[in-house]
Amino acid sequence: MTQSSSDHEPHIVDELSAFKLAFRRLAAGVSAVTARDPDGRPVGFTATSLASLAAVPPLATFNMARVSSAWPAIEQTDHVLIHILGSRNSGLAATMAGDHDRRFDGDHWAPGPLGLPLLKDVPAWMLGRIVGRYPVHHNAVIVVQIEDGGLGAEDEALLYHERSYFRPGERL
Repeated sequence: MTQSSSDHEPHIVDELSAFKLAFRRLAAGVSAVTARDPDGRPVGFTATSLASLAAVPPLATFNMARVSSAWPAIEQTDHVLIHILGSRNSGLAATMAGDHDRRFDGDHWAPGPLGLPLLKDVPAWMLGRIVGRYPVHHNAVIVVQIEDGGLGAEDEALLYHERSYFRPGERL
């Protein structure tokens, strides 16, 4: 299958490129998930797969690669903190998606509930108890029941689209 728009558009040549090119065009909200590894070190990552699953009980899901540096922590812990990121957090989103050894360098976080890494200056955060881990190929769907949370200052949405962070209506 090829695209019909213009000659400088990427062409879909197989199922992997079809998947990657199509999902690059799906704007997604940006969140960050944090936990502690079995040795107590903070771990975390940027996620664009956060979704609500149910209001009663309050359940949410996120997806992650089981080859991720954060997987051993998520696989072995009972709780995570989920942070909703706003447009003022675009740098934080990039940090949490960057080199895993440097994600917690600096003062952008502090110990939060249950000693988990709480990212500062986010519009909202939730403490989630992991109630299910569902491996699918080299990935997993994680289901959490929300047990607590907090709100920060309001902010405009932060979206991820075409490999860039932006707020609706303008690129950052």
